[in-house]
Amino acid sequence: MVVTLIGAGPGDPDLITLKAVKALKKADVIIYDRLANEQILEHAPENVKLIYVGKKAGEHYKKQTEINQIIVDNAKKYDNVIRLKGGDPFVFGRGGEEILELINNNIDFNVIPGVTSAIGAPTSLNLPVTHRAVATSFTVVTGHEDPTKKDKQVHWDYTADTLIILMGIGNIKSNTDEIMKYRDPETPACVIESGTLPEETIIFGTLNDIAEKEIHTPAILVIGDVINVYKKIYEFKNQKLSE
Repeated sequence: MVVTLIGAGPGDPDLITLKAVKALKKADVIIYDRLANEQILEHAPENVKLIYVGKKAGEHYKKQTEINQIIVDNAKKYDNVIRLKGGDPFVFGRGGEEILELINNNIDFNVIPGVTSAIGAPTSLNLPVTHRAVATSFTVVTGHEDPTKKDKQVHWDYTADTLIILMGIGNIKSNTDEIMKYRDPETPACVIESGTLPEETIIFGTLNDIAEKEIHTPAILVIGDVINVYKKIYEFKNQKLSE
């Protein structure tokens, strides 16, 4: 028995890796998340057992402890269990927690990386998260830290040129208020909705006003001067589309 954690990528089903597709074709069971595009399941055998364990803010379908138990229980019954997770398993995907549970139960595992939305979503819109002239570093941070933690690790004083916030739309106002304690309120910001999907949308603003925009999840927040660079790319692409 073995459990393979697979990163499904940022949304577009074509962005899953070839290695992941090969693993899916051998699956007996697939335990999958809300942000894992269901079209990816078409790579699995017809008789595969599918288990949905998706979570949404405020509407948890399964608690993490329940998901861990589902993975363990199925691993004890089947040879090839796939845990399909949106983005990359180790970028705020709780992959590490699930692996520790497998270790506690003496169950072998593999991990196949995926394209995280932190980079996949901006790149799909031609937004460079680094640019030699204005950004030599970027930080990816959760916008929704575990509320049960005794000591918070997110203090918003990050010094990277570009800040990319995942899972933070529900807290966007409080997060940007905190970030403005360390960055100019006029720092460019943008939200990318449904990155890499046909309906993807970008919303421009600044740290000071981005929280006032109408935003729909799933979405990520990007902050930094790379957005000014991107606006030139954005204008060029839109001009070409209108020609």
